Amino acid sequence: MATSAAQTRVPAAGLEGRGLEVRYGDAVALAAIDLRVGPGEVVAVLGPSGSGKSTLLRAVAGLEPLAAGTVTWAGEDLRRVPPHRRRFGLMFQDHALFPHRDVAGNVAFGLRVQGLPAAEIRARTEAGLAAVGLAGFGARSVRELSGGEQQRVALARALAPGPRLLMLDEPLGALDRALREHLVDELRALFARRERAVLLVTHDHEEAFALADRVLVLHAGRVEQDDDAATVWSRPASPFVARFLGYNVTTAFGAPVAVRPDGLVWSAAPGPGTVAVTVVDRTFRRDHFRIRVATATGETLDVAVREVGAPAAPAPGTPGTLALAPGAAVALP
Repeated sequence: MATSAAQTRVPAAGLEGRGLEVRYGDAVALAAIDLRVGPGEVVAVLGPSGSGKSTLLRAVAGLEPLAAGTVTWAGEDLRRVPPHRRRFGLMFQDHALFPHRDVAGNVAFGLRVQGLPAAEIRARTEAGLAAVGLAGFGARSVRELSGGEQQRVALARALAPGPRLLMLDEPLGALDRALREHLVDELRALFARRERAVLLVTHDHEEAFALADRVLVLHAGRVEQDDDAATVWSRPASPFVARFLGYNVTTAFGAPVAVRPDGLVWSAAPGPGTVAVTVVDRTFRRDHFRIRVATATGETLDVAVREVGAPAAPAPGTPGTLALAPGAAVALP
């Protein structure tokens, strides 16, 4: 007898979520979400506040009941597997460290729950702290640590039990910009060394693109785009994704297009293919000026002006024109 394709389907390695739905009464928090994270792959769930990012993470961990859908690992259905037996490591946004335990006690918590021998607990705890750059910190109180050090302790605690999937909820959200940029590099190197599946949620574009192999963009509990990181950045699949990533979505040049602020060229003089605009606002952004301009039809667009020196950026009220840089526009569906 012939066998159908569905019957011969080989279970996917790693994590797979199919048709995931979470409801709070009549409100739909997640709707028909499909998700996959392969072994050694880093996937970022990116979206604004309220898009369902943390709800998705909690649903995968088994901390949020599903109204529909399945979560599997290597084809094994996890619906009846409690969170602590899924072998997933979860690092919360607020770190959730135990203030009454020292650093080693925090890192060793999950290992003690597993009932491992004391010698193995000690060895794994020391190895986990060394992996995040905190060798020798075991006896310190977590109250004495900086925000960045607490973040590392929380990461070491998530890693110590050897999870097959590491899940991070806004891992760098509470840190200052300089420390966040430093830890992004460290996390990427750590992920590469450990070669484990990683699922992280963030609202920060730079964090997602720096850390992830693939990016899933959520909006109002639905997937807007699921692609490799470079494709999401260079070819947004919808007006929402384009706006969320900082693109202008405009019809000023004809068909609906998305264009980054640095893809618009400001000039004080008209020319072929240009659009007449007036500057309505100007802000300084460290290495460039960002001007906001209005077209004759009332559209507003953000433009990056990179000439050196404050006098180079036009002041509010200045008339001028915009042109598209070659290859800067992305056609939208």
